[in-house]
Amino acid sequence: MALATSTSSSIPSHSFLTRDSDGIASRLSAAAIRHAKPSSVPQSVSGGSRLRRIVARPCRAVEPAKRNDWAVETAVAAAEGLALDWEELDKELKNASPLEIMDSALRIFGNEIAIAFSGAEDVALIEYAKLTGRPYRVFSLDTGRLNRETYRFFDAVEKHYGIHIEYSFPDAGEVQALVRTKGLFSFYQDGHQECCSVRKVRPLRRMLRGVRAWITGQRKDQSPGTRSDTPVVQVDPVFEGVDGAGSLIKWNPVANVDGKDLWNFLRSMDVPVNSLHSQGYISIGCEPCTRPVLPGQHEREGRWWWEDANAKECGLHNRRLQTNDAANRLTVNGVNTRADIFEIAAVVSLTRPGIENLLRLRKRQEAWLVVLYAPWCRFCQAMEASYLELAGELAGTGIKVGKFRADGEQKPFAQKELQLGSFPTILFFPKNTSKPIKYPSERRDADSLVSFVKALT
Repeated sequence: MALATSTSSSIPSHSFLTRDSDGIASRLSAAAIRHAKPSSVPQSVSGGSRLRRIVARPCRAVEPAKRNDWAVETAVAAAEGLALDWEELDKELKNASPLEIMDSALRIFGNEIAIAFSGAEDVALIEYAKLTGRPYRVFSLDTGRLNRETYRFFDAVEKHYGIHIEYSFPDAGEVQALVRTKGLFSFYQDGHQECCSVRKVRPLRRMLRGVRAWITGQRKDQSPGTRSDTPVVQVDPVFEGVDGAGSLIKWNPVANVDGKDLWNFLRSMDVPVNSLHSQGYISIGCEPCTRPVLPGQHEREGRWWWEDANAKECGLHNRRLQTNDAANRLTVNGVNTRADIFEIAAVVSLTRPGIENLLRLRKRQEAWLVVLYAPWCRFCQAMEASYLELAGELAGTGIKVGKFRADGEQKPFAQKELQLGSFPTILFFPKNTSKPIKYPSERRDADSLVSFVKALT
Protein backbone atom coordinates (compact mmCIF):
# COMPACT_ATOMS: atom_id res chain seq x y z
CA MET A 1 0.00 0.00 0.00
CA ALA A 2 1.49 3.32 -1.03
CA LEU A 3 1.11 6.02 1.58
CA ALA A 4 2.49 9.52 1.92
CA THR A 5 6.14 9.29 2.83
CA SER A 6 8.29 12.02 4.30
CA THR A 7 11.75 12.64 2.97
CA SER A 8 13.05 14.63 5.91
CA SER A 9 15.47 12.01 7.22
CA SER A 10 18.17 9.66 6.05
CA ILE A 11 17.99 7.55 9.20
CA PRO A 12 17.14 3.98 8.13
CA SER A 13 13.69 2.92 9.26
CA HIS A 14 14.98 -0.55 10.17
CA SER A 15 17.00 0.70 13.17
CA PHE A 16 14.55 -0.74 15.63
CA LEU A 17 16.61 -1.63 18.70
CA THR A 18 18.31 0.92 20.93
CA ARG A 19 19.95 0.99 24.34
CA ASP A 20 19.40 3.57 27.02
CA SER A 21 22.16 4.87 29.28
CA ASP A 22 21.87 1.80 31.52
CA GLY A 23 22.35 -0.60 28.61
CA ILE A 24 18.75 -1.88 28.79
CA ALA A 25 17.12 -2.88 25.51
CA SER A 26 14.47 -0.25 24.94
CA ARG A 27 12.91 -0.79 21.49
CA LEU A 28 12.31 -3.81 19.30
CA SER A 29 10.77 -4.20 15.86
CA ALA A 30 7.25 -5.62 16.01
CA ALA A 31 7.77 -6.91 12.47
CA ALA A 32 10.90 -8.85 13.44
CA ILE A 33 9.88 -9.72 16.97
CA ARG A 34 6.18 -9.89 17.71
CA HIS A 35 5.45 -11.34 14.29
CA ALA A 36 8.43 -13.69 14.11
CA LYS A 37 7.55 -17.01 12.53
CA PRO A 38 7.35 -19.89 15.03
CA SER A 39 9.90 -21.83 13.00
CA SER A 40 12.48 -19.10 13.65
CA VAL A 41 12.23 -19.43 17.43
CA PRO A 42 14.99 -21.68 18.79
CA GLN A 43 14.10 -24.37 21.30
CA SER A 44 15.55 -24.61 24.78
CA VAL A 45 17.39 -27.71 26.01
CA SER A 46 14.13 -29.05 27.41
CA GLY A 47 12.36 -28.54 24.10
CA GLY A 48 10.16 -25.61 25.21
CA SER A 49 10.04 -22.30 23.37
CA ARG A 50 12.24 -19.44 24.47
CA LEU A 51 9.78 -16.65 23.61
CA ARG A 52 10.58 -13.74 25.93
CA ARG A 53 8.93 -10.37 26.41
CA ILE A 54 10.95 -7.17 26.29
CA VAL A 55 9.51 -4.15 28.10
CA ALA A 56 10.22 -0.99 26.11
CA ARG A 57 11.22 2.17 27.97
CA PRO A 58 10.74 5.83 27.00
CA CYS A 59 13.07 6.97 24.23
CA ARG A 60 16.28 8.69 25.29
CA ALA A 61 19.15 10.25 23.39
CA VAL A 62 21.92 7.80 22.56
CA GLU A 63 25.42 8.00 21.20
CA PRO A 64 25.90 7.32 17.47
CA ALA A 65 28.82 5.02 18.32
CA LYS A 66 26.38 2.49 19.74
CA ARG A 67 24.43 2.01 16.51
CA ASN A 68 26.46 -1.06 15.50
CA ASP A 69 25.48 -2.72 18.80
CA TRP A 70 21.83 -2.00 18.07
CA ALA A 71 22.03 -3.65 14.65
CA VAL A 72 23.65 -6.74 16.17
CA GLU A 73 21.08 -7.02 18.94
CA THR A 74 18.22 -6.48 16.50
CA ALA A 75 19.40 -9.48 14.51
CA VAL A 76 19.73 -11.53 17.70
CA ALA A 77 16.25 -10.47 18.81
CA ALA A 78 14.74 -11.49 15.49
CA ALA A 79 16.49 -14.84 15.64
CA GLU A 80 15.26 -15.52 19.17
CA GLY A 81 11.67 -14.45 18.48
CA LEU A 82 11.49 -11.81 21.22
CA ALA A 83 8.10 -10.13 21.69
CA LEU A 84 6.98 -6.81 23.07
CA ASP A 85 4.43 -6.78 25.87
CA TRP A 86 2.16 -3.95 24.70
CA GLU A 87 0.38 -3.51 28.02
CA GLU A 88 3.69 -3.09 29.79
CA LEU A 89 4.90 -0.71 27.08
CA ASP A 90 1.76 1.36 27.56
CA LYS A 91 2.57 1.65 31.28
CA GLU A 92 6.16 2.61 30.50
CA LEU A 93 5.04 5.37 28.12
CA LYS A 94 2.20 6.64 30.32
CA ASN A 95 4.13 9.77 31.32
CA ALA A 96 6.15 10.13 28.13
CA SER A 97 5.77 13.17 25.90
CA PRO A 98 3.93 12.88 22.55
CA LEU A 99 7.27 13.35 20.80
CA GLU A 100 8.82 10.43 22.71
CA ILE A 101 5.80 8.24 21.98
CA MET A 102 5.84 9.14 18.28
CA ASP A 103 9.56 8.43 18.11
CA SER A 104 9.02 5.04 19.76
CA ALA A 105 6.26 4.13 17.31
CA LEU A 106 8.26 5.10 14.22
CA ARG A 107 11.42 3.47 15.57
CA ILE A 108 9.70 0.15 16.31
CA PHE A 109 7.68 -0.17 13.10
CA GLY A 110 9.63 1.87 10.59
CA ASN A 111 8.02 1.54 7.17
CA GLU A 112 5.09 -0.55 8.45
CA ILE A 113 3.21 2.14 10.39
CA ALA A 114 1.07 5.03 9.12
CA ILE A 115 -0.43 8.19 10.61
CA ALA A 116 -4.20 8.63 10.27
CA PHE A 117 -4.99 12.27 9.46
CA SER A 118 -8.58 13.52 9.66
CA GLY A 119 -8.05 17.12 8.58
CA ALA A 120 -8.42 18.65 12.05
CA GLU A 121 -6.06 19.35 14.97
CA ASP A 122 -4.50 15.92 14.53
CA VAL A 123 -2.11 17.70 12.16
CA ALA A 124 -0.07 17.78 15.38
CA LEU A 125 0.77 14.11 14.72
CA ILE A 126 2.47 15.03 11.45
CA GLU A 127 4.41 17.79 13.18
CA TYR A 128 5.60 15.39 15.90
CA ALA A 129 6.58 12.84 13.25
CA LYS A 130 8.59 15.48 11.39
CA LEU A 131 10.36 16.49 14.60
CA THR A 132 11.59 12.93 15.20
CA GLY A 133 13.65 13.15 12.02
CA ARG A 134 12.41 9.71 10.97
CA PRO A 135 10.60 8.77 7.76
CA TYR A 136 6.81 8.65 8.22
CA ARG A 137 3.69 7.92 6.21
CA VAL A 138 0.30 9.64 6.27
CA PHE A 139 -3.12 8.56 5.03
CA SER A 140 -6.62 10.03 5.17
CA LEU A 141 -10.18 8.94 4.49
CA ASP A 142 -12.03 11.01 1.89
CA THR A 143 -15.70 10.25 2.55
CA GLY A 144 -16.94 12.43 -0.30
CA ARG A 145 -18.86 14.60 2.20
CA LEU A 146 -16.07 16.74 3.69
CA ASN A 147 -16.14 20.55 3.91
CA ARG A 148 -14.33 22.43 1.15
CA GLU A 149 -12.18 24.00 3.87
CA THR A 150 -10.95 20.53 4.82
CA TYR A 151 -9.91 19.73 1.24
CA ARG A 152 -7.99 23.00 1.07
CA PHE A 153 -6.37 22.14 4.39
CA PHE A 154 -5.20 18.80 3.03
CA ASP A 155 -3.50 20.63 0.19
CA ALA A 156 -1.86 23.11 2.58
CA VAL A 157 -0.53 20.28 4.76
CA GLU A 158 0.96 18.45 1.78
CA LYS A 159 2.78 21.60 0.66
CA HIS A 160 3.94 22.53 4.18
CA TYR A 161 5.49 19.13 4.92
CA GLY A 162 6.48 18.16 1.38
CA ILE A 163 4.41 14.96 1.44
CA HIS A 164 1.67 13.37 -0.64
CA ILE A 165 -1.21 12.08 1.46
CA GLU A 166 -2.67 8.81 0.21
CA TYR A 167 -6.45 9.12 0.26
CA SER A 168 -8.77 6.17 0.74
CA PHE A 169 -12.25 6.34 -0.77
CA PRO A 170 -15.48 4.42 -0.07
CA ASP A 171 -16.63 1.76 -2.48
CA ALA A 172 -18.67 3.48 -5.19
CA GLY A 173 -21.16 0.62 -5.40
CA GLU A 174 -21.86 0.70 -1.67
CA VAL A 175 -22.36 4.47 -1.67
CA GLN A 176 -24.66 4.25 -4.68
CA ALA A 177 -26.77 1.53 -3.06
CA LEU A 178 -27.09 3.50 0.20
CA VAL A 179 -28.06 6.78 -1.47
CA ARG A 180 -30.48 5.21 -3.95
CA THR A 181 -32.18 3.26 -1.18
CA LYS A 182 -32.26 5.78 1.66
CA GLY A 183 -31.36 9.17 0.19
CA LEU A 184 -28.51 11.58 0.89
CA PHE A 185 -29.45 12.42 4.47
CA SER A 186 -30.84 9.21 5.95
CA PHE A 187 -28.58 9.57 9.00
CA TYR A 188 -30.79 12.37 10.34
CA GLN A 189 -33.62 9.86 10.67
CA ASP A 190 -32.02 6.54 11.59
CA GLY A 191 -28.57 7.41 12.93
CA HIS A 192 -25.13 7.90 11.44
CA GLN A 193 -23.69 4.42 11.89
CA GLU A 194 -24.77 3.00 8.52
CA CYS A 195 -23.39 5.91 6.52
CA CYS A 196 -20.15 5.97 8.55
CA SER A 197 -19.76 2.25 8.01
CA VAL A 198 -19.88 2.69 4.22
CA ARG A 199 -17.88 5.91 3.95
CA LYS A 200 -15.33 5.53 6.77
CA VAL A 201 -15.12 2.19 8.55
CA ARG A 202 -14.86 -0.13 5.57
CA PRO A 203 -12.33 2.02 3.67
CA LEU A 204 -10.23 2.22 6.84
CA ARG A 205 -10.46 -1.52 7.33
CA ARG A 206 -9.15 -2.11 3.80
CA MET A 207 -6.28 0.32 4.31
CA LEU A 208 -5.15 -1.05 7.68
CA ARG A 209 -4.83 -4.56 6.31
CA GLY A 210 -1.69 -3.34 4.58
CA VAL A 211 0.19 -2.14 7.71
CA ARG A 212 1.24 -3.53 11.08
CA ALA A 213 0.48 -0.41 13.13
CA TRP A 214 -1.25 2.94 12.89
CA ILE A 215 -1.15 6.26 14.75
CA THR A 216 -4.28 8.20 15.71
CA GLY A 217 -5.05 11.58 17.28
CA GLN A 218 -7.40 10.25 19.96
CA ARG A 219 -7.39 12.17 23.25
CA LYS A 220 -9.06 11.24 26.51
CA ASP A 221 -10.71 14.65 26.84
CA GLN A 222 -12.32 14.51 23.37
CA SER A 223 -15.27 12.39 24.46
CA PRO A 224 -15.56 11.54 28.18
CA GLY A 225 -18.20 8.95 27.39
CA THR A 226 -16.16 6.90 24.92
CA ARG A 227 -12.46 7.87 25.07
CA SER A 228 -11.70 8.49 28.75
CA ASP A 229 -9.58 5.34 29.07
CA THR A 230 -7.68 5.64 25.77
CA PRO A 231 -4.22 4.00 26.17
CA VAL A 232 -1.00 5.27 24.62
CA VAL A 233 -0.44 1.97 22.79
CA GLN A 234 -2.59 -1.13 22.47
CA VAL A 235 -3.42 -4.11 20.33
CA ASP A 236 -6.21 -2.73 18.16
CA PRO A 237 -9.52 -4.25 19.34
CA VAL A 238 -11.42 -3.35 16.16
CA PHE A 239 -9.26 -3.70 13.06
CA GLU A 240 -6.76 -6.21 11.78
CA GLY A 241 -3.36 -5.61 10.22
CA VAL A 242 -1.32 -7.34 7.57
CA ASP A 243 -1.02 -10.49 9.72
CA GLY A 244 -4.72 -10.81 10.49
CA ALA A 245 -6.85 -10.38 13.62
CA GLY A 246 -5.00 -9.35 16.76
CA SER A 247 -1.90 -8.29 14.84
CA LEU A 248 -2.51 -4.55 14.46
CA ILE A 249 -0.97 -2.16 16.98
CA LYS A 250 -2.64 1.19 17.62
CA TRP A 251 -0.69 4.20 18.91
CA ASN A 252 -2.30 7.28 20.48
CA PRO A 253 0.59 9.70 21.18
CA VAL A 254 -1.64 12.58 22.36
CA ALA A 255 -3.99 10.44 24.47
CA ASN A 256 -2.97 12.23 27.68
CA VAL A 257 -2.70 15.72 26.19
CA ASP A 258 -5.29 18.37 27.02
CA GLY A 259 -6.90 20.01 24.01
CA LYS A 260 -5.70 23.47 25.08
CA ASP A 261 -2.12 22.26 25.36
CA LEU A 262 -2.33 20.71 21.91
CA TRP A 263 -3.46 24.02 20.43
CA ASN A 264 -0.66 25.86 22.22
CA PHE A 265 1.75 23.45 20.54
CA LEU A 266 0.25 24.05 17.09
CA ARG A 267 0.48 27.82 17.51
CA SER A 268 4.03 27.77 18.84
CA MET A 269 5.20 25.62 15.92
CA ASP A 270 3.31 27.73 13.36
CA VAL A 271 1.57 24.63 12.01
CA PRO A 272 -1.16 25.10 9.36
CA VAL A 273 -4.67 24.47 10.71
CA ASN A 274 -8.12 23.95 9.22
CA SER A 275 -9.82 27.34 8.73
CA LEU A 276 -13.05 25.84 10.13
CA HIS A 277 -11.50 26.07 13.60
CA SER A 278 -11.66 29.88 13.41
CA GLN A 279 -15.39 29.58 12.65
CA GLY A 280 -16.24 27.75 15.88
CA TYR A 281 -15.63 24.18 14.73
CA ILE A 282 -13.55 22.05 17.10
CA SER A 283 -14.23 18.41 16.22
CA ILE A 284 -14.43 18.20 12.42
CA GLY A 285 -15.94 15.40 10.35
CA CYS A 286 -18.25 15.30 7.34
CA GLU A 287 -20.05 18.52 6.41
CA PRO A 288 -23.65 17.36 7.10
CA CYS A 289 -22.67 15.95 10.52
CA THR A 290 -20.45 18.74 11.86
CA ARG A 291 -21.36 22.16 13.20
CA PRO A 292 -19.74 24.89 15.33
CA VAL A 293 -20.10 24.74 19.10
CA LEU A 294 -20.82 27.57 21.50
CA PRO A 295 -18.40 28.70 24.22
CA GLY A 296 -18.56 26.24 27.10
CA GLN A 297 -19.92 23.40 25.00
CA HIS A 298 -17.89 20.19 24.71
CA GLU A 299 -16.21 19.72 21.34
CA ARG A 300 -18.11 16.51 20.53
CA GLU A 301 -21.42 18.38 20.82
CA GLY A 302 -20.72 19.64 17.33
CA ARG A 303 -20.86 16.08 15.95
CA TRP A 304 -24.14 14.18 15.29
CA TRP A 305 -25.94 16.63 17.57
CA TRP A 306 -29.32 14.99 16.94
CA GLU A 307 -28.19 11.74 18.61
CA ASP A 308 -27.55 10.65 22.18
CA ALA A 309 -24.21 11.65 23.68
CA ASN A 310 -22.81 8.12 23.97
CA ALA A 311 -23.45 7.34 20.30
CA LYS A 312 -20.93 9.93 19.12
CA GLU A 313 -18.39 7.61 17.52
CA CYS A 314 -18.27 6.84 13.82
CA GLY A 315 -17.10 3.26 14.41
CA LEU A 316 -13.34 3.80 14.07
CA HIS A 317 -12.62 3.76 17.81
CA ASN A 318 -15.64 2.42 19.73
CA ARG A 319 -15.30 -1.38 19.79
CA ARG A 320 -13.51 -1.41 23.15
CA LEU A 321 -16.38 0.50 24.74
CA GLN A 322 -18.96 -1.96 23.45
CA THR A 323 -16.95 -4.93 24.66
CA ASN A 324 -16.55 -3.51 28.15
CA ASP A 325 -20.25 -2.69 28.43
CA ALA A 326 -21.15 -6.24 27.48
CA ALA A 327 -18.75 -7.61 30.06
CA ASN A 328 -20.33 -5.39 32.71
CA ARG A 329 -23.70 -7.14 32.42
CA LEU A 330 -24.22 -9.81 35.07
CA THR A 331 -27.02 -12.20 34.23
CA VAL A 332 -28.46 -15.32 35.79
CA ASN A 333 -30.83 -17.30 33.58
CA GLY A 334 -31.14 -14.27 31.33
CA VAL A 335 -32.05 -11.86 34.17
CA ASN A 336 -29.77 -8.94 34.97
CA THR A 337 -28.57 -9.10 38.56
CA ARG A 338 -26.51 -5.90 38.72
CA ALA A 339 -27.32 -3.90 41.89
CA ASP A 340 -29.54 -0.89 41.27
CA ILE A 341 -28.23 2.69 41.29
CA PHE A 342 -29.56 6.19 42.07
CA GLU A 343 -30.99 4.79 45.30
CA ILE A 344 -31.81 7.65 47.65
CA ALA A 345 -35.17 8.95 48.88
CA ALA A 346 -34.88 12.14 46.82
CA VAL A 347 -34.93 10.12 43.56
CA VAL A 348 -38.34 8.60 42.78
CA SER A 349 -38.24 5.18 41.13
CA LEU A 350 -40.87 5.21 38.38
CA THR A 351 -42.65 2.09 37.15
CA ARG A 352 -43.89 1.63 33.60
CA PRO A 353 -47.41 2.88 34.53
CA GLY A 354 -45.85 5.84 36.34
CA ILE A 355 -43.77 7.00 33.37
CA GLU A 356 -46.72 6.40 31.02
CA ASN A 357 -48.87 8.61 33.25
CA LEU A 358 -46.27 11.38 33.04
CA LEU A 359 -46.38 11.11 29.26
CA ARG A 360 -50.19 11.38 29.13
CA LEU A 361 -50.54 14.44 31.35
CA ARG A 362 -50.94 17.71 29.48
CA LYS A 363 -50.59 19.69 32.69
CA ARG A 364 -48.63 18.45 35.65
CA GLN A 365 -48.70 19.67 39.23
CA GLU A 366 -44.91 19.52 39.28
CA ALA A 367 -42.12 19.40 36.71
CA TRP A 368 -40.05 16.22 36.56
CA LEU A 369 -36.47 15.39 35.64
CA VAL A 370 -36.10 11.70 34.84
CA VAL A 371 -33.07 9.63 33.91
CA LEU A 372 -33.56 6.57 31.69
CA TYR A 373 -30.87 4.16 32.80
CA ALA A 374 -29.52 0.63 33.02
CA PRO A 375 -27.65 -0.27 36.23
CA TRP A 376 -24.98 -2.20 34.32
CA CYS A 377 -24.12 0.80 32.10
CA ARG A 378 -20.75 2.31 33.02
CA PHE A 379 -21.89 5.79 32.01
CA CYS A 380 -24.98 5.58 34.22
CA GLN A 381 -22.72 4.48 37.06
CA ALA A 382 -20.32 7.34 36.34
CA MET A 383 -23.06 10.00 36.62
CA GLU A 384 -24.65 8.57 39.78
CA ALA A 385 -22.89 10.95 42.17
CA SER A 386 -23.76 14.06 40.14
CA TYR A 387 -27.39 12.96 39.74
CA LEU A 388 -27.76 12.39 43.47
CA GLU A 389 -26.21 15.81 44.09
CA LEU A 390 -28.69 17.29 41.63
CA ALA A 391 -31.59 15.66 43.47
CA GLY A 392 -30.42 17.31 46.69
CA GLU A 393 -30.15 20.73 45.06
CA LEU A 394 -33.65 20.50 43.55
CA ALA A 395 -35.29 19.31 46.78
CA GLY A 396 -38.00 21.78 47.80
CA THR A 397 -37.98 23.65 44.47
CA GLY A 398 -41.14 22.03 43.14
CA ILE A 399 -39.20 19.87 40.67
CA LYS A 400 -39.30 16.12 41.16
CA VAL A 401 -36.27 13.98 40.30
CA GLY A 402 -36.91 10.44 39.13
CA LYS A 403 -35.45 7.42 37.41
CA PHE A 404 -36.84 4.80 35.06
CA ARG A 405 -35.01 1.59 34.34
CA ALA A 406 -35.23 1.31 30.56
CA ASP A 407 -33.23 -1.80 29.68
CA GLY A 408 -34.54 -5.32 29.06
CA GLU A 409 -38.20 -5.58 28.08
CA GLN A 410 -38.71 -1.85 28.70
CA LYS A 411 -36.18 -0.81 26.10
CA PRO A 412 -38.44 -0.97 22.98
CA PHE A 413 -41.02 1.17 24.79
CA ALA A 414 -38.37 3.67 25.89
CA GLN A 415 -36.93 3.90 22.39
CA LYS A 416 -40.32 4.51 20.83
CA GLU A 417 -41.96 6.74 23.42
CA LEU A 418 -39.13 8.26 25.49
CA GLN A 419 -36.50 9.17 22.87
CA LEU A 420 -34.02 6.64 24.27
CA GLY A 421 -30.90 6.46 22.11
CA SER A 422 -28.41 5.03 24.56
CA PHE A 423 -27.88 5.09 28.30
CA PRO A 424 -28.20 7.37 30.15
CA THR A 425 -30.91 9.54 28.56
CA ILE A 426 -32.21 12.45 30.64
CA LEU A 427 -35.70 13.90 30.11
CA PHE A 428 -37.35 16.99 31.52
CA PHE A 429 -41.16 16.98 31.84
CA PRO A 430 -42.35 20.63 32.12
CA LYS A 431 -45.49 21.48 34.08
CA ASN A 432 -47.47 22.84 31.14
CA THR A 433 -46.16 20.86 28.19
CA SER A 434 -47.01 17.24 27.47
CA LYS A 435 -43.92 16.34 25.45
CA PRO A 436 -40.71 15.73 27.44
CA ILE A 437 -37.54 17.61 26.48
CA LYS A 438 -34.38 15.57 26.03
CA TYR A 439 -31.14 16.81 27.61
CA PRO A 440 -28.79 17.21 24.61
CA SER A 441 -25.38 17.60 26.22
CA GLU A 442 -22.64 15.13 27.17
CA ARG A 443 -21.94 17.15 30.31
CA ARG A 444 -23.66 15.32 33.16
CA ASP A 445 -22.24 17.17 36.14
CA ALA A 446 -24.73 18.62 38.63
CA ASP A 447 -24.14 22.26 37.60
CA SER A 448 -24.80 21.55 33.91
CA LEU A 449 -27.98 19.63 34.71
CA VAL A 450 -29.21 22.41 37.04
CA SER A 451 -28.59 24.97 34.29
CA PHE A 452 -30.62 22.82 31.88
CA VAL A 453 -33.54 22.65 34.32
CA LYS A 454 -33.45 26.36 35.16
CA ALA A 455 -33.46 27.27 31.48
CA LEU A 456 -36.77 25.43 31.08
CA THR A 457 -38.56 26.63 34.22
